[in-house]
Amino acid sequence: MKSKIAFLTFASFLLSTLHPVIGAPAGQNADGEFARIADSFLAGYLQWRPLIATQLGIHEGDGKITDYSGESIRGELERLKRAEAAVAAADPKALSRDIRHDREILLAGIRAELFRFRDLAVYTRNPMTYADALDLNIYAKRNFAPAEQRLRSVIAIESEAPKIFAAARTNLEASLPRPYIETAIEMAKGAAGFLRRDLTEAFKDTGSGGLREEFGAVNGRAAAELEKFAAWLETDKLSAANDQYALGRETFRRMLVQTELIPESPESLLAIGLKELKREQQVFADTARLIDSQKKPIDVFKEIQGDHPSEQTLIPETRKDLEGIRQFVIDRKIVTVPSDLRANVEETPRYLRATSFASMDTPGPLETRATEAYYYVTPVEPDWSPKQKSEWLTAFNYYTTDVVSIHEAYPGHFVQYLWLKASNPSRISQIFGSYAFIEGWAHYCEQMMLDEGFGKGPGVDAKAAAVRAAKFRLAQSDEALLRICRLCVSIKTHCQGLSLKDATRFFEENCYYEHQPAYEEARRGTFDPQYLLYTLGKLEFLKLRSDYKNQEGSRFTLQQFHDELLRHGEPPIRLLRERMLHDPKSWDALF
Repeated sequence: MKSKIAFLTFASFLLSTLHPVIGAPAGQNADGEFARIADSFLAGYLQWRPLIATQLGIHEGDGKITDYSGESIRGELERLKRAEAAVAAADPKALSRDIRHDREILLAGIRAELFRFRDLAVYTRNPMTYADALDLNIYAKRNFAPAEQRLRSVIAIESEAPKIFAAARTNLEASLPRPYIETAIEMAKGAAGFLRRDLTEAFKDTGSGGLREEFGAVNGRAAAELEKFAAWLETDKLSAANDQYALGRETFRRMLVQTELIPESPESLLAIGLKELKREQQVFADTARLIDSQKKPIDVFKEIQGDHPSEQTLIPETRKDLEGIRQFVIDRKIVTVPSDLRANVEETPRYLRATSFASMDTPGPLETRATEAYYYVTPVEPDWSPKQKSEWLTAFNYYTTDVVSIHEAYPGHFVQYLWLKASNPSRISQIFGSYAFIEGWAHYCEQMMLDEGFGKGPGVDAKAAAVRAAKFRLAQSDEALLRICRLCVSIKTHCQGLSLKDATRFFEENCYYEHQPAYEEARRGTFDPQYLLYTLGKLEFLKLRSDYKNQEGSRFTLQQFHDELLRHGEPPIRLLRERMLHDPKSWDALF
C-alpha cells in the first residue's frame, strides 16, 4: 500500500505540474483531450524513469530507481505502444497550432523510446544499460536538496543494486555484441571506482556517524555488485560474443523518419556525407597551407596544438577566454543571451574526469533550486609525468579550446539552455529534445561563429591576423571532419555492414585520428547510430537559415533568426521549418 500511495502522490504532482502548460482542461475540446492523454503519459513516463525526473528538476521521485525486472520492462513497452497509438490518433487538423506542434514532438519522443526498447534492445542486448544504472552524479554534483537528504536518496538507490544486476543477468541474451560487452565492462569498472572513491569523497562530511556508516556499507556493496557484473561479462559473455550490431537499412531508415522526421534514404544521406567530407578535407588542407605551405596539413595542425596554456593557467585562461566569447556573441548580435547567468568555469570534479574533457553542466529545465551552471574543464593530474601533462594540454590548445567553448557554452549548449528556460515552452518541449537539434545547433555554432569573424582579432599586422584566423579555422575544421566521419561510418556500419576494423581505418584516413581514438569513435558507432546527427543537424540548420533569409529578405538578421529558432524548444528540425517558413512546399527541404 505504501508504494501505491507514493506512486499516486508522484503522478498527481506531475499532473499538476505539467497539465496547465500543455493545453485546456480535458473534455472541453480537442486540445484538452490531447492534454489529458499527454499528461497521463508524462506522469507514467517519469514515474518509470525517476532518475530522468531528478535530472529534469522534478524531485518527487528522488531516491528511486527504475525497476529493471522483465515484467516491468514488458509493461513499460506496452504502455509506450498504447501511448503511441493514442497520440497518433489525435487528429492534428483539430488541434491548435501550438498543440499540434506538441503532438509531433511527443510522438517523436515516444517513437524514440520504442526504438530503444525494440530495435536497439537496450534491456536485452546492451549490458551498458545496467553498467550505467547507478549513475549518481546528479546527487553528488548538484545541491538541489540538503546534502544529508541527497545522501539518504543515494543510500536508497544503492540498496537496489542486487536487484538491478540480478535483472541484468536474467534479461540479457546469451550472446551479445562484442563492442557492447567491452564498453560495458569499462563502464562498470569505472562506475565502481566512482562509488568507492568519488561518491565517498563527495559525501565524506555529510550527516551523522551512523548515516555515514550506513552509506559506507551500502556503497561498498553496490560497488561490489558492479565489479561482479564486470567480471561476469568478462567470464560468461565475452567468449560467446558476436558482431551482430548492425541495425540494417530499413531499421536505420525508420529510425531517422520516426525520431527525427528525416525522410531521405540512407544512400542519399551517405552521398551528402561523402561530399561534405571531401569539401571539408579541402578546407582543412587549404587552411593549413595559409599557416605553413611547406608542411603536411596534419603536421601543421599538430604544431598549433603546442600553443596551449600551462597547467597553472588552464582554468583562469579558459575562464577569461569564455567571457570574451560571450562578449563577442553580444557585440556582434549573434543571438540574444537571455540571462546574465554565467557558466562558471571550474575544474571537472574528480569523479567525472575519467569520461570528461570539457563539458557543460546545466540544471534541468524544470529545476528551481540548484540553478547554478558549470563549464567543467579537466586539468592535468599532479602525479602525471611531464610528458603526460604536455600531451594532455595539447588538446587544450587555445584554438581547439575556444571552438569547444563555443560548442558547449556560447552560443552553444549553455545559450540553448538559457533559451529553454526563458522562452517557457510547453513541458513536452522541456522533456523531449531532438538529438539533431541539440547537437546540430552546438556544432553549427562552431562554424557560424568563425564565419562571423571570431578568431580574426585586432592587430596592425594583417598577415599575423590572417594566420591567427587560419589556426582557429583549422581547429574548427578538425572538429567538423570528425562529425562528418561519424555520419559516414554510422550509415556504412548499420546499412552496409562495415566492420569495426574498417570503420576504425575510416576515421584514421579521413579525419587523421590515431588508432586508439579512431577505434573508440568506431566502437561508439556500433551502439550510437544516431551520432550521425551532429552533422545532419548542422546541415539542416544551414539550410533553414538560407531558406529563412530568402523568405525574410531585407528584414533578415542573424540574431533574429537564431532567436526565433531557439524559442520553440528543441524539436526535430523539420518541425522548426514548419514554424518558421511560410511556404509549406519548403517544409520538407531539409538539406
